[in-house]
Amino acid sequence: MGKVTGFMEIERIEEGYKPAAERLKHYREFVVGLDESQAKLQAARCMDCGTPFCNNGCPVNNIIPDFNDLVYRGDWKNAITVLHSTNNFPEFTGRICPAPCEAACTLNVSDAAVGIKSIEHAIIDRAWSEGWVQPQVPAHKSGKKVAVVGSGPAGMAAAQQLARVGHDVTLFEKNDRVGGLLRYGIPDFKMEKSHIDRRVEQMQKEGVAVRTGVLVGTLPKGSKVTNWAKESITPEQLQKDFDAIILTGGAEQSRDLAVPGRELDGVHFAMEFLPQQNKVNAGDKLKGQLRADGKHVIVIGGGDTGSDCVGTSNRHGAASVTQFEVMPQPPVEENRPMTWPYWPLKLRTSSSHDEGCTREFAISTKEFIGEKGKVTGLKTVRVEWKDGKMVEVADSEQVMKADLVLLAMGFVSPVASVLQSFGVELDARGNAKASTELVGGYATNVDKVFAAGDIRRGQSLVVWAIREGRQAARAVDEFLMGASTLPR
Repeated sequence: MGKVTGFMEIERIEEGYKPAAERLKHYREFVVGLDESQAKLQAARCMDCGTPFCNNGCPVNNIIPDFNDLVYRGDWKNAITVLHSTNNFPEFTGRICPAPCEAACTLNVSDAAVGIKSIEHAIIDRAWSEGWVQPQVPAHKSGKKVAVVGSGPAGMAAAQQLARVGHDVTLFEKNDRVGGLLRYGIPDFKMEKSHIDRRVEQMQKEGVAVRTGVLVGTLPKGSKVTNWAKESITPEQLQKDFDAIILTGGAEQSRDLAVPGRELDGVHFAMEFLPQQNKVNAGDKLKGQLRADGKHVIVIGGGDTGSDCVGTSNRHGAASVTQFEVMPQPPVEENRPMTWPYWPLKLRTSSSHDEGCTREFAISTKEFIGEKGKVTGLKTVRVEWKDGKMVEVADSEQVMKADLVLLAMGFVSPVASVLQSFGVELDARGNAKASTELVGGYATNVDKVFAAGDIRRGQSLVVWAIREGRQAARAVDEFLMGASTLPR
């Protein structure tokens, strides 16, 4: 694979970033990808390791050694063919996937892993620039109609796969544009939305009908879930009009922080904050946009959504940005012999952190403090973990100034009322109950209704959503036709 001795001779090559001072002035992507010669050198590091753990580390089971070898040999056109055979949207994963494949790389046991994500990024960007990404229009139509509810990566993948085998697919989205959390959760500086738009154009040419601004079912009264729907349709109507339905909505219920002062103005969910900026970037006019200009911002939650809030706040011109994490600071380097090939616990510093952010670990918020109904600070306490339980550190309380608090503590479940309106049985976590078995996979308890992605598995990664969308498409094709040629 690649160059036999490449892993011994060539150091890992990282993608670059444009300077922070420059990128903070805009919302465009700023990653400097590998050029052709760099990608060839990076691919040359792929070992002939016999058992490629990277394949299993990747949720869509990308055939990584093969496309690495093709890049090394300069056969880029076949490299994108191999990449597309398992992944409908490598431009998404090549930008925002955390790359569990690299954690599983055999070279990662004792050295720096092969930069698989950067190679994937280079392959798909070249494929688009060369015009190799073309619609795959089915030769024959099946006469079957499928509704896909939710246009995030799971819904997009399911819709595209089903259209390519001849089904008439309609993709429903409650918001005004396709993409789900890719569109309104991921900041443009991490992934520009033109990548979604050109995939939607491809899918439409393949036969997918797209209906945006359509809410299927209902949302709870007073829900904070993003919803710019202009019309609604009942589950009963969908069941009448379509031969199968796939529910692929996201896990949109944000985890709340029920402490005194939560009702103060200035305390918001991250998903009230991030979508607004993405709409503005798209050219929409918003009244009363939630902004961080000149404010002392505290982001509660140490994950990717919190990092996105940090980057957006800095671009607004925040006076200061502090990010809280209730867990202790993880080690800078993982214990590789202990964790490989699994996802390791280690300190992860994002590009947004590098742009300006104070990170506080092992800290918990006890109360939001305010004046005249507006938040002015937080009462915090240091914590430590003993016997698996969080314990407050004595005499560690302090008050920290805050004009804007963003809650980015993850998502607990999909919108239950949507599932309930279909009569879908829920699991213990409030997700749609559906298995992933080879026979009858992704089917719910409701006839001809399937579920895939975050609505079934809970909050997860874009690459898991793509996998589930592809697998659900195969399950629906088997349900409709008795057999399927789609890959699982």
